[in-house]
Amino acid sequence: MNDIFKALNDATRREILELLKTKDMSAGEIADQFNMSKPSISHHLDILKRADLITAEKSGQFIFYSINTTIMEDVLQWILTFKK
Repeated sequence: MNDIFKALNDATRREILELLKTKDMSAGEIADQFNMSKPSISHHLDILKRADLITAEKSGQFIFYSINTTIMEDVLQWILTFKK
């Protein structure tokens, strides 16, 4: 759970998740949406992957990323346990 909150603590990573809500994207497509280096985007993607918030699937020479909705549902359910 700590990895999830660490990943969500960064605005760039939250924006990547917003992008992936609409469709699966390659690392290059994601990087094109930001004004930062591709290695920096790769670092953000790695943190999101380690937190299981996204999944990666290789297709030819590209890796496509998608949001892991199961983990998001688990986090939401955990947060809702604090509701009275």
